[in-house]
Amino acid sequence: MILITGANGQLGHDFQRIFTEKNIAYIATDHKELDITNIDSVRSFVKDKNIDLIINCAAYNNVDKAEEESEMCYKLNAYAPRDLAIVAKEIGAEYITYSTDFVFDGSKKSPYTEDDEVSPLSVYSEAKALGEKLVLEAYEKSFVIRTSWVFGIANNNFNRQVINWSKGRDTLAIVDDQVSAPTYSYDLALYSWKLIQTKAYGLYNLSNGGIASKYDQAKYVLDSIGWNGTLNRAKSSDFKLPAKRAEYSKLDSSKIERVLGEKIPSWQSGIDRFLNEMKEKGEL
Repeated sequence: MILITGANGQLGHDFQRIFTEKNIAYIATDHKELDITNIDSVRSFVKDKNIDLIINCAAYNNVDKAEEESEMCYKLNAYAPRDLAIVAKEIGAEYITYSTDFVFDGSKKSPYTEDDEVSPLSVYSEAKALGEKLVLEAYEKSFVIRTSWVFGIANNNFNRQVINWSKGRDTLAIVDDQVSAPTYSYDLALYSWKLIQTKAYGLYNLSNGGIASKYDQAKYVLDSIGWNGTLNRAKSSDFKLPAKRAEYSKLDSSKIERVLGEKIPSWQSGIDRFLNEMKEKGEL
């Protein structure tokens, strides 16, 4: 039996879709069903359920608000992932959790590998970096996957924001000095699942192929939906945000591609499939 935490988010939704398609039994929980910040609650929840895999999709994702809510951010992004790893070890289950490209400061200017030193710039990224370390120290049968700029059908994300901004507006300004790779949550779930089958535990980078600025991503989305307005380039310094962000945080996914023996699809392919999902649901 598989336990999914944070099941109502983009990634949790897509894991459920994959497992339903494959007739794999799972228990989907969100914070209302399971408080992952309380290890005793987790222990009692998993008791007698024959859990053999825990997938942690829960996270504190409000990067700017984390500057004020550091305690909650650390609870959800560092200590809860570690506690889930501890419980997984106690019951003999495998474990997978997620981190972020934000653990890097962007000074490298070429894709970051799993061997690069982390250098977080914000409370959010500090908590995520600590979470990686604590999980890998706590349990040898853990996967920690770093990803970037996740978007999916189940929740709000940058692509949806851009589409909403474009409605009734003929001019938009998007930053071109934040560079990484948008990642489709369905691909993140699917290739994570393939990785779990290998039992090659450890730290991995997993984002869609290619590289993009926020401007490039917005332009691709707006061109795809046939928006006729003007898209202007902006700089991060134009927007006074509480949390500092790296200018460059592209992840190198070649380690996971070697282990799986296949390439991760491009970010453009991910956006194409995401927009098709929106159309199928009547949202576009």
